[in-house]
Amino acid sequence: MTLSRKTRIALGAGAALLAIPAVALIVLLNYDWNRARPWLNAKTSEAIGRPFAIRGDLSLTWEKQIVPEAQRGWRDRLPWPHLVARDVHVGNPDSVLAAKAEPPVAPEMASVDEFSFSLNPFALLGKEISIPVLRFESPSVLLQRTADGANNWTFEKKDKRSPWTLDLQRVVFTQGTVQYIDAVSRADITAELETINADPTYGVSWKLKGDWHGAPVTGGGKAGAVLSLRQQTTPFPIAADVNVGGTRIAVEGTLTKPTALAALDMKLKVSAPSMARLYGLTGIVLPETPPFSTEGHLTATLGKDGGHYVYDRFTGKVGSSDIGGKLEYKQQQPRNHLGGAMRSRLLQFADLAPLVGADSNASKRARGLPAVQPGDKLLPVETFKTERWTSIDADVSYKADRIVREKQLPIANLYTEFHLKNGVLALTPLNFDWAGGKLASNVKLDGSGNVSKNAIRAELKASARHLKLKELFPSLDGLKASVGEINADTSLSATGNSVATLLAASNGELKALINQGSISKLLLEQMGLNLGSVVLTKLIGDKQVKLNCMAADFAVDKGLARTRQFVVDTDDATIHVDGAVNLASERLDLTLKPDSKGLRIISLRAPIYVKGTFKDPDISVDKGVLALKAGGAVALAVVAAPAAALLPLINTGPGENSECAALLRQARVKPVAPPPGQAAKRK
Repeated sequence: MTLSRKTRIALGAGAALLAIPAVALIVLLNYDWNRARPWLNAKTSEAIGRPFAIRGDLSLTWEKQIVPEAQRGWRDRLPWPHLVARDVHVGNPDSVLAAKAEPPVAPEMASVDEFSFSLNPFALLGKEISIPVLRFESPSVLLQRTADGANNWTFEKKDKRSPWTLDLQRVVFTQGTVQYIDAVSRADITAELETINADPTYGVSWKLKGDWHGAPVTGGGKAGAVLSLRQQTTPFPIAADVNVGGTRIAVEGTLTKPTALAALDMKLKVSAPSMARLYGLTGIVLPETPPFSTEGHLTATLGKDGGHYVYDRFTGKVGSSDIGGKLEYKQQQPRNHLGGAMRSRLLQFADLAPLVGADSNASKRARGLPAVQPGDKLLPVETFKTERWTSIDADVSYKADRIVREKQLPIANLYTEFHLKNGVLALTPLNFDWAGGKLASNVKLDGSGNVSKNAIRAELKASARHLKLKELFPSLDGLKASVGEINADTSLSATGNSVATLLAASNGELKALINQGSISKLLLEQMGLNLGSVVLTKLIGDKQVKLNCMAADFAVDKGLARTRQFVVDTDDATIHVDGAVNLASERLDLTLKPDSKGLRIISLRAPIYVKGTFKDPDISVDKGVLALKAGGAVALAVVAAPAAALLPLINTGPGENSECAALLRQARVKPVAPPPGQAAKRK
C-alpha cells in the first residue's frame, strides 16, 4: 500500500518528535557531566551567595522519586537526574570574610568527600534549583560567628537581583565533624559525628569537646539522620547531655525548621554550682545560689525579631531547698526580658547566704569564686556583679511557704517581687510572717553605673510589727505566759559594692521596741545573741527577768550607729545604754549603766563596757567605780549607822517616774532616711 505524501510527512514528523527525547536521553546518559561543573558551580554560588565548587568527579544517573501514590503527578512518574559529586567545597560569604575576627574567619564553611542529590528538572524552568534530598558523606563543617555578630550559617543572596533561588528540603548526614567558633561567647567546640544503625528515632550520634568562655566542654548526644529544612515537616529529634565547666545541661526533644530555629519543644535538665554560672551560656542574669538542679519543659518560638522561651512546670533543688515554677525569656529591644513566678515549699535559711556573699569561703570556692572573706570580718565583703545588671530586665515573683534555720524560728510566707529595669533592682515588696507578726520591707539597689562604676546605691525601708515573744521562742517554758511584742522600723541608704561597704557607708536610723515580756540568758542564746547573753549574765546572772519595756533609737551617720535613746526597763532595774556601733570597722563601743529599783543589793551601779569587734566582743565591768563605791561604804560605816553604810549599794527605783512611757512615744515615730549624702541628725 502506497502512503500519500501527507501521511508520509506526518509519520516522519511523529518519528522525529519521538526520536528527539530518545536522542536527548542517550546524550544525557553518555554526556561527560564534568563539563557542566563550571555552569553548576556558578549558578549554585549565585543562588547561595557564597563560593561553591565541585572539584572532583561529577556523574549523572536517572532515578524515579519516591512519592505516595495519592500524591503522585505526571511529573513524578518521570525519572529525575541524580547527581553524585565528589570533593565539594562551600565557602564563606564576603560579608563574613571581611569582618575582623580572632581567630580569622576561615575561607571555607564546609567540605565533603561526596554528596549526592536528585535535581527537579522542571524547577529549572523557573530558575530554581530544587533539591529534595541532599546526602553528605564524611562532611567537615565550620560554623563561625564574629565579634560584631556576623555569622556564616545565614544564607542570603549575594546579589538580590539574581533570579536563581535554592530550595533545599532535606539533608542526610553520615559520620563527619562539625566545629563551632563564636567570638561573642568565646567558644570553640568540635562535634564528632557517627552514624547510628537500626534506631527508629536517631540516625547520628556525636561527641563534644572544646571550651566555652574558658571553661572546658564535654558531652555527647544523638540527632536525627534526616534534617528537614522546610517549615511544614517532621520535627528534628535531638538528645544531648553536655557539661560546661561544671554546668550540666541535658535536653531531649525536637527542633522545627533547624535553618531558622523556628521552634523548640523539649525536656530540659540543668544543674550548676550556682545559678549565676548560667550567665555565660544564656546571657540571663541570675543570683548567686548554692548548687542547684532543675528539670522542666522548655518550649520556644523563634523569629527574626527575637525568640520567646518558656521553661514551664520545672521542679528542682537549690541547696537544701526545693524550687519550682515557670520562667519566660523574651529577646527584645532595648533589653531582653525575664519574667515568671517561682515557689519553694521549704526554704533553708542558709541557702539565702550566697545571695549577699554571706556563705563560707568553702562555699564560695564551690560556686567557682575566690575565698574573699577575711577571717576577722563578720559582714560579707563579696562584691556584687553589677556590670551584668544592665544586660536584661526582669519581673519575677518568689514565694516561700516555710523557712527553717539551724535554730528553729517561726518564719513563713516569704513573698517578694524582683523588678530589674536598666540596672536598677527593686524588691517590692519583701515581706514575710514571723512569730505571729509581719516584717514588711522595700529594697532598691541601683546598679546601673550612674551612681558610680561597679557600685550600688541602696535604699532600705523596713518595719516589723507585732512579733510575739512567746511564738518567737515557744520552747522556753518561762515565756508561755508572756504577751510581749516586738516592733521596729528602719530606714537606711548607702553606696557600696558589697554588704560590708554598704553598711560601712550607710546613713539613716533604726528604732526598736519590746514591751511586756521576759528576758534571760537562755532566751538570748536561742536568738543567737551571744553578746547579749554575756551582758545579761554580768548584770543579773542567769535567770528570768520581767521586761517592762526596751526602747532603742540609733542614728546612723556614714556607718557609725550612735544611740539617741537606748533604755531597758525591767522589774529589777533600768539599764541605760550609750555609745556607738561602727559598721565600717565592725567595732563596738557601748556603755551600759544599770540603776536598780527598790532595795536591791545585787546592783552596784557599776558601768558595763561592751567593746571589741563583732566577731570577738569584750565585756567588762568598771572596777574603779566598784572600788570607789566599796571605799565609800567602809568610810560611812565608821561614822554612821549600818543602814547608812549600805547607801552606796542600795538604790531606790524610780517607780512611777519610769521613762518607758516617753520612750514608747518616741519609738513609734516613723524614721526617715536622709537624702543621699546627708547623715541623720542626732536628736
